[in-house]
Amino acid sequence: MKTILLASLLLFSVAHASAQGGTRADSVRILSRVVEASCGKCRFGLKGDDCELAVRFDGKTYLVEGTGIDQHGNAHAADGFCNAVRKARVSGTVVGKRFVVTSFELLPGKKTL
Repeated sequence: MKTILLASLLLFSVAHASAQGGTRADSVRILSRVVEASCGKCRFGLKGDDCELAVRFDGKTYLVEGTGIDQHGNAHAADGFCNAVRKARVSGTVVGKRFVVTSFELLPGKKTL
């Protein structure tokens, strides 16, 4: 009985340590970086049924958590995220395939299509 309990405890400890290590390796902190921002579906070609805010940097595109596509103007306006790729200064953390923002500032200036 003690052997089974000890083996279970050891197995739980190893699994817990592995899960923590994987989480740290999968997350990257970004501080005050200028990125491309737009609709993931309409402008960046991500799969999905709904328009969602996404950012692109280092050749990768991430859906955004922490702010929404319509919190920065009408997404379907001529200069909105569904019709234009905009520049934004962001801070946050890449977690898997998502970018969790702590700050998102849409920058003025030339809009690119």
